[in-house]
Amino acid sequence: MASVVTDLIIGILIEGLIYGLLALGIYISYRVLDFADLSVDGTFPLGAAVAARMIIGGTNPWITLPVSFAAGMLAGMLTGVLNEKLKIKDLLSGIIVMTMLYSVNYRIVGRPTENLINQQTIFTSVSGILPPALAPYAKLITVAVIMLVVKLVLDLYLKTKSGFLLRSVGDNPALVVSLAKNPGTMKILGLALANGLVALSGAVNLQSTFSFNVAGGTGKMVMGLAAVIIGTTIFGRLRLMGVTTAVVIGMIIYKACISLALMAGFEASDLNLIISVLFVITLCINNFILNRGDKNA
Repeated sequence: MASVVTDLIIGILIEGLIYGLLALGIYISYRVLDFADLSVDGTFPLGAAVAARMIIGGTNPWITLPVSFAAGMLAGMLTGVLNEKLKIKDLLSGIIVMTMLYSVNYRIVGRPTENLINQQTIFTSVSGILPPALAPYAKLITVAVIMLVVKLVLDLYLKTKSGFLLRSVGDNPALVVSLAKNPGTMKILGLALANGLVALSGAVNLQSTFSFNVAGGTGKMVMGLAAVIIGTTIFGRLRLMGVTTAVVIGMIIYKACISLALMAGFEASDLNLIISVLFVITLCINNFILNRGDKNA
């Protein structure tokens, strides 16, 4: 029984940290930029598609991570250009790019599904260098290190002048203009960074599950939003915890809720329904807390 519980907790942590990268990307687009970016559902499998193609071709699996990140950044830049330069509304810009990426992802891999069984991944490479006692935890150690590096770099960037301007785009674009910077350019940069993180999450998830599905991004926007709202609502008010940490913890809690629902007897085919219900509950809790705060003020 104890081993089952331990395996369950480790599984939740692994998935929570992998999708935590996705949540960080959605935090930037949704919370920082105030941009409803539906292209996320396309950039997640984009990262997986790029990684799958490279790994099957014999590329070092670690090299696939920055390449997938760069591919996601290009997709995010396209969304930003459609919105800022062509004046297409944010929702439509995301839908257009998401639709385009479905064909792009199919073209990259050459088929709707692909598996990486017997292929070298970042997890198998780490498992090979760890002591025998730690080898079973190779996947958890690997995703924890990746998350730690990404989070530290992101936190450092948000403290720079460029990061400050990025955080001002959604709340106070006039401030960006007063500093002789173009808010549109900063928004494009922010969308590139956000989608890069989403694609990175897709690449890591591919190597964790050993499988690619061209429709694998379905529902990822809702999942990420729920994690962001859970994290920022429950933990965001704690001064001892940074907002990026809160977002990642929000995703871990979200994944724990999904696992508990599946253990309670729900089928895997019910997953989208479970995600939607959790999202509604999260929004209701968020609205309740906001309304309570307004009354106290």
